[in-house]
Amino acid sequence: MTTVNTNQVSQDILDAVNKKNSSKGSNVDEAQDRFMTLLVTQMKNQDPLNPMDNAQVTSQMAQLNTVTGINKLNETMSSLISSVQLGQSYQATSMIGHSVLVSGNNLTHAEAGGYFGVNVPNGADTVSVNIKDGAGQIVRTLSFGKQEVGVNALSWDGKNNEGVVAPSGNYTYEITAKIGDTTTTSSALSLAQVQSVSNSTSGIKLNLSNNTAVAVSDVVEIF
Repeated sequence: MTTVNTNQVSQDILDAVNKKNSSKGSNVDEAQDRFMTLLVTQMKNQDPLNPMDNAQVTSQMAQLNTVTGINKLNETMSSLISSVQLGQSYQATSMIGHSVLVSGNNLTHAEAGGYFGVNVPNGADTVSVNIKDGAGQIVRTLSFGKQEVGVNALSWDGKNNEGVVAPSGNYTYEITAKIGDTTTTSSALSLAQVQSVSNSTSGIKLNLSNNTAVAVSDVVEIF
């Protein structure tokens, strides 16, 4: 008579229960079927001189309950996450066509200048902005007065320091905020339009007109 090593069955059962189908994820019912097949086979072929006792059966049933319970929890959580992401996608689509301020220092100029922003957590008495072309050369220095605590929208008329309209294209800018003569904390904000929404492995992303993608949580202000 063929015998089965009962000391190894527990691990075999766990491995079988956790085994994944090559074409789809593990299914709880299939896992239970595999477990019962192994258990029945084990009992049929057990060594009559060293049969399984009730404690062994109970232990293996407990292992099944633990593993299948985890599988069911994983399936429930996956379904819940998918539902939440779907709902977030629908909500995010309402932002398509709107302009948003997000962290960044990119500025698109199309003959009429452009808008951007600055976040000054402590406020500022003055704000200086250096606008640079693609070569990193300063084309315009803007000076602004007192800025309130938080997000402030700013604009550039598209002209260089000589008063001539700068070529259309993409520019960057650097911001320096001061309270009195002391530099204070500030961060540059880019203005871009939401063109589409995508659902990636890292969550919902807004695809912007400046060829970047940001999370909804990265949006500082919506226009």
